[in-house]
Parts: sequence; C-alpha cells; structure tokens
Amino acid sequence: MIRTIQELFKITATLVIGSLILVNCEPDADQLGSQFFQDGAQGTEKTYPVVAYNVNNNDSIRTDAARLQSATLGAFSESQFGLQKSAYVTQVRMGNSVPDFGVNAKLDSAVLVLKPQYAIDSVTTVTNEDYIYPEGAVPAKKVVSSYPIAKYGKTKISGKTLLNIKVNEVSDFLGANSDEVRSNKVVSTGVQIGAKTFDGNIHLVRVTKDADNSVLFERTAAIRIPLDSTFFANKIINKANTPELADAASFIRYFKGIRVSVAETDGYLFNFDPSTTELNLYYKNDKVVNGVTTREQSVYPMNLGASNANFNQITYDRTGTASAAALATINQISGDAKIYAQGMGGPGIGLRVPAADVAAIKSLYNSNKIGIVSAKIRIYTDITSWNNDYRKPNSFVVRQRNLTPAAGQPEYLNDYLVDLSALSGTGIYNLVKSYDLLKNPAYYDIGITQTFKNIIEKEAANYDLVLNVGDYTVDSGGTPQGAFFPAFAQNFNTRSFTPYRAVFVGTDPLNDKSAKLILTYGQKNN
Repeated sequence: MIRTIQELFKITATLVIGSLILVNCEPDADQLGSQFFQDGAQGTEKTYPVVAYNVNNNDSIRTDAARLQSATLGAFSESQFGLQKSAYVTQVRMGNSVPDFGVNAKLDSAVLVLKPQYAIDSVTTVTNEDYIYPEGAVPAKKVVSSYPIAKYGKTKISGKTLLNIKVNEVSDFLGANSDEVRSNKVVSTGVQIGAKTFDGNIHLVRVTKDADNSVLFERTAAIRIPLDSTFFANKIINKANTPELADAASFIRYFKGIRVSVAETDGYLFNFDPSTTELNLYYKNDKVVNGVTTREQSVYPMNLGASNANFNQITYDRTGTASAAALATINQISGDAKIYAQGMGGPGIGLRVPAADVAAIKSLYNSNKIGIVSAKIRIYTDITSWNNDYRKPNSFVVRQRNLTPAAGQPEYLNDYLVDLSALSGTGIYNLVKSYDLLKNPAYYDIGITQTFKNIIEKEAANYDLVLNVGDYTVDSGGTPQGAFFPAFAQNFNTRSFTPYRAVFVGTDPLNDKSAKLILTYGQKNN
C-alpha cells in the first residue's frame, strides 16, 4: 500500500516528532534535515511484508535472585499454550547468628507470609464497632479490609477462586544468592510442612481502642500459610545452642530451604515480592520477675530476604497444543503463519525485513535521495486463535539476532536497539506502542527508525529482531537501567516474571493483519 501526502511535514504532528528524531539521530544534516521542510516536500508511507517466525526459548530463563524482582506462583492452562506452572524456592536463614529462645521455650505456631500484588482500589470493608480485644478485654473497633490479589488466568475455579498452596522442605543445598539459576532447575523436596486453601483475597486487619483510638493490633494484607509447628519446634526451637544453629553457613546446610507450590494444574498465576516474604515463629518462654514466673509471648522472624538464594521453578506441558506443533516446525526462512509468544521463558517472536526489500529501499535512497522519517514493524494478535479476555502483553523487550554468526561471535546482541539507547530519555520515543489491548485483535508498533536508517544509509547489518514478552526495568528518572551497561543491557528486564501471552499473525500473505514494515520517507519534488 502507498499513500502520498502533500506538505506532510508542515501539517502533521506525527512528522513533527519525526523531525525531532532526525535532529537527535541524524549526524549528517545535509542528507536529510532542512530539505524536508521546504515548499514542495512530499511524504510517502509504504508497507512491506516482514518475515515473522516463532522463536523457541526452550522454556528456560534465569529466575535467580539477581533477576527475580517479582516472584510468581500458581498454575494456568489453556488450549493454545497448554500448562504453565510456577513454584518458588528459597533458602531460610536465622534471624540472628545465635538465637536464644529463653527458658522452657515452646512453639505455638509458625507462619509463612507472602505479600502479593493486589487491587488497592477494590476493597471490601467489614467493621465491628463492639469488638473486645482479647488481651485485657479492651473495648475496641475491628476493621477488616479485604482486597482481591492481581491474577492472570482463570480467576474462578469450579465457581470459586481457590488455590491449594503447599510448602515443602527442600532436600538439596541451594548454593549462594549470587549463583545463576534457570527456571527449569529441579530440586528434591522432603516432607510437606505447610498448606493453605487460598480464596484469592487478602485481608488487612486493624484494631483500635475505643477510649483513645490508639492502635492495639494491625496486620498487613498478605497470604498467611500455617506451617507445621511440630516440625519447626524440632527443627529450630529445640535446637537452640547447637552447632546447626551456630552460624549461617551451617544453618543453610542443615535446613536447606522451602519450596512453595500449588496442587492445581489449572487456575491462575500471581506475583509477589520475594524480598518481603516472612517466616515467623510464635513461641512462649518463662520470664521471672520478683520471683514470679510468667509465660511471655514472643515472635522470632526467620530471614527470607535478599541474602538468600531464591528462584522460580517454571514448568510447561504443551502436549497436543497448537504452540507445540508450531515450535516443532519453525520456518525461519519464509516465516510462520501464526506466532506464539509467552512470558516467563516461553517462546518469542522473530522478525526480519527481507533482503530484497532492503535492497529496493537502498536503491530509493541512493537514486531518489529519500530520507527516512519513520520505520516501524506492526504485528497483530490473531483473532481466530486468541479471542478471549486474558490480559495481553503490554510490551516486549527487543534485541538483534544474527542467524549466521561468525566463529566466536554471539547469536544474540546484548545491547539495546540504537533507538532505545539514543532516545529513551527524550520523551518522544517508545520502543513498543500497544493499541486496542482490551479488544480483539490488538496490535503493536515496534519503533525501529534509527536502526533501519542505519541499515539503509550506513550499511549496518540487517539483523533479525527478536521480541520477548516483558519490559525493560528503568531507574527513577525513567532511563532503562541497562543504558550504562551496554554489554549487559538485555539483562535488565521483567521477562522472568511476566506471565502474559498471545497468539499473533505471522507471515500470511492472505491475511491483511500479516506482520509488516511501515516506512515513512520524505522526498523533495524536483
């Protein structure tokens, strides 16, 4: 399709932005620059087919402590991608080096606390104005605020939003928190030491004294999983002053960690912050005051923070699904008609502007002196295979791929696209723009203006682009965190804990939603 627009650069805001891109990215002002804004300038928008193919990431991604800003838990199964299931594994350390539980310590209970993302604006509140606080029988008011957690998948199972969460002891030493761990790592587990049937809601509890409105009790919104008190009494409380609890190195080999999983093979996935996970031991011990012995309630917090090795185990079962068939017959040469993109280590999207089209555009550049103002690749979700209400990906990470690297050269380039490196802080550039995410189909534009200009104007290599579900992490100023570490730039992303997926139209000449390059260029009329 070709569309000609007279005086394009004078009257459209889009090309005002394009001119800013030229100012920021084009060092040779005599090639483009001012000639586009003179009387008689002409703008042309043209589309070219793109080779789109599936990329098999082997269902594996790093999910160790360095990458897991957010952890996932749950299971979700649907017809196109099959089952994706996530468990969380972590070490547990002592709260201090040599714990002292006092005289005649007896464990009352042990509780694991997970703090998932939740909808703070979807609250249901129940107030009891006549509550009597049990410690001292104090007249009080009790307010329970309930929030639904953020879920991806089927939010109701058999009419209810239930997941059966299990906690098992880990039998394998988990190493150091600096170790690289991939999502398909398998660890042995021992006995089950905790369980909870979770209904999808978390509760904030606040008790205030009637007399002066002071706070008597407050508990944050979280999932609280009761653990086996006998296990922790024997494992921790009764082992005080033993060599196993004497130092951190001994303890993480004695009590190697826990694995949190769900029993279901279908339901939903949710995210929680691993750095705020808690394991609390509630116990009583003897306290003697003036010769009188009383039993005092205490809590001992175990350490589940950043010093611990932790990772997500992610498993898949695509048996009999369309995605399994597609990944078994990837066509990198002429493309695949349907593309299956899935977060958390699932497959991605490969894109290539055909060499013949690149050669034709270079000829236009050399012969007609065109100037590229905008280049973007557009992809659509496939309405025949993905017509549902599941949340669609809102962004992708994008990297270049050399399908035929020379000996010693990497297949994947680790730095950002030059567009992102140069323009991420300007406020005028988005690597990925998404449209109609609440509709079917949705579509996405991948901004590659400077990357493509370099291919056409500076003979840069025409590498493939690979898109994976996720986004780049940014600092407080909005700059991608990898901007200062070009060799590791692609490591700073959310791929390992972003659960979204979708089926896309790939290369399909009979489908008007087939992947395409949309090129806008200027040419001065002679």
